[in-house]
Amino acid sequence: MSRSIDLEERRRTVSAAACQVLARDGLGALSVRNVAAEAGLPPSTVRYAFPTQASVREHAIASVFDRTRERIDAIPGDLPTREWVRRVLVELLPLDDERVVELDVYLALGNAALTDAELRPTLDRVVDDVRRWCERVLEVLGVPEADREYEACRLHALLDGLAMHVARLAPGESGDWAIDVLERHVDGVARS
Repeated sequence: MSRSIDLEERRRTVSAAACQVLARDGLGALSVRNVAAEAGLPPSTVRYAFPTQASVREHAIASVFDRTRERIDAIPGDLPTREWVRRVLVELLPLDDERVVELDVYLALGNAALTDAELRPTLDRVVDDVRRWCERVLEVLGVPEADREYEACRLHALLDGLAMHVARLAPGESGDWAIDVLERHVDGVARS
């Protein structure tokens, strides 16, 4: 039992290191040697936890969205509707350092997945997760089922666009305007 726990802990450590390398240095720098150095581990340990480059990439993008899912799942379900919606949507924007790193990882690996058949299913799962969160938000807002798919596409596109703009803000610049845009969009959807 402890051996599998150690391996899982090692995978988390390597995934976190891979995310840091990706966010800081880009996809071209994602190598066993660089990830091992970032994690403070010998390369052989990284290879044991992730025998292929593809497995490092897949686990890095999956771990990013596992953390996002954990944060969203931790939002209390008994909040007033608008507050719950706001908190879910805000979790999908890179408004702190951790979420900026997560977005950088998503973008780097998402682009790679367009031509990497091994990584594509993980990217598709991530996109589906975001779409489901959008659909859930709309369901909670009372958007009729017949309109939900279209509105989920709009909300998802809005989130992606806002995320790109917020992630590239100058240091110290506030992303509060993005929250305002989201809230106005949600108000408009809820009214129609």
